[in-house]
Parts: sequence; structure tokens; C-alpha cells
Amino acid sequence: MISLRDITVAYDDRVILNHLSLDIYDSETLVILGTSGSGKSTILRLIIGLQKPTAGQVLIDGRDITNCSEEEMDGVRRNMGMVFQYSALFDSMTVGENVAFGLRQHGHLSEEEIIHIVAEKLHAVGLDGIEAMMPNDLSGGMKKRVSLARAIALDPKVILYDEPTAGLDPLRSTDINKLIVTMQTRLKPTSVVVTHDMNSAFYVADRMALLLDGNFVMVGTKEEFERTANKEVRRFITGGAEDMERGGKLHE
Repeated sequence: MISLRDITVAYDDRVILNHLSLDIYDSETLVILGTSGSGKSTILRLIIGLQKPTAGQVLIDGRDITNCSEEEMDGVRRNMGMVFQYSALFDSMTVGENVAFGLRQHGHLSEEEIIHIVAEKLHAVGLDGIEAMMPNDLSGGMKKRVSLARAIALDPKVILYDEPTAGLDPLRSTDINKLIVTMQTRLKPTSVVVTHDMNSAFYVADRMALLLDGNFVMVGTKEEFERTANKEVRRFITGGAEDMERGGKLHE
């Protein structure tokens, strides 16, 4: 479904992504891990066409979008939904208007059809009957759910999640993780989740990819990540806990 081929992203002498390649398969959930500032979110922007690579190709369902015009990208984005890190809801719009935004931008539906779809998508994320509420009246977890309802409004083939559990307490994070898995089961999209939340990664992933120093040091199933002997990967997974444990034993 998505293929990144020999991608480089650089700003003057600063290289963010360095000859990076990755295939993301149809209907899988791929989690991209990495430290803050490693380029994880840059990959999402490349996929959705909000940023062009310095070199390389981005293919969506076999189509090279690297040199697409903005008008052509609008057609590609018709099959994509994105859940932004801080929800990115329009504060001046009601919840219902937020969820309907893409339907009105890209669709040719009657108002009755739009109202029905909005109610259906809000129900799917467990938020029945809140169409008239304003984003400022919602909790952080509710905003994430509304953002997901908006992302799935057009029944996309691809869903992109940028730090979906950021800023949430452990209980709300678990709710969002369960919702991601539920959406995957119901809609069977190709999902790309960017996070550094290891609990979330292991809960939602089919495969995982760890980004360090501009390229992937490992791509594999979550079981392969759990079993790996790669020191860089293990250090990231444990947050350095194994190093601390070894250091503690040395000082005993």
C-alpha cells in the first residue's frame, strides 16, 4: 500500500532521513518508533503529501506522489485519514462540523447523508450525541476520539496516527489503543502509528520499525522486537532500564 524508496530529507547540512526505504503492507498496522526529533512525524508528512523529500520516491497504492500537484494530492488524500498529535480540531466548529469537514470538502453528499455519517462515526468511537458540543468543552481523550471519527469519516484506505496517546493518562491511553485496534478490525485500513509509547506500540502493532540517526535499525514483528538481541533496539524498548540494572549490579 505504501512504499518509501531511498528517501532523503535534509535541511541544508542537517539530514533528517538518510536514504530510508520501507514497505508498508495492505491492512497492517505498522508502528514507527524513534526518539523525539528523529524524523518519525516527517515520514507521516511525506506519506500524506504535506512535505516533499529532498530525494527518493513515495508510492501510495503503486502511484508515485512525489511530484503530484496539490490538486492531484487532494484526490490521493481522499483515501487517507490522519489523527494529529494534539487532535487539531477547529475550535470555532462544533464536534459535528469537525467530523463533517472532510465530507463537505471531498464529498458530494446531501446534508441528511452527512448528518447520518457523522452520527455513525461518533458512535464508532463511543461518543454518541455530542455533535453540538464545542472542542473546548471536551477532555483530551474525547478530543482524540473526535479526531479519529473525523479521520474515518470518508472510510479511508490509510489511517495515519501521530503520537495518538500523547498527553493522555494511562487509562485514556489504553482506551485510545483499544480504539485503534477496533478500527483496524472493522475497517481494515493500512495504519501507520508514530509513537514513542512502548505500551501503545506493542498493543496495536502488527510490525514495528525503529528509526535512529535517519534510518531504520530494525523492522519486524513485535515478537521479533521482544526477542531481539540488538543492543540499540533493546535499549530503546527498555528506556535504558537494562543499562541501569547492570550499573546497579556493578556497584553492589
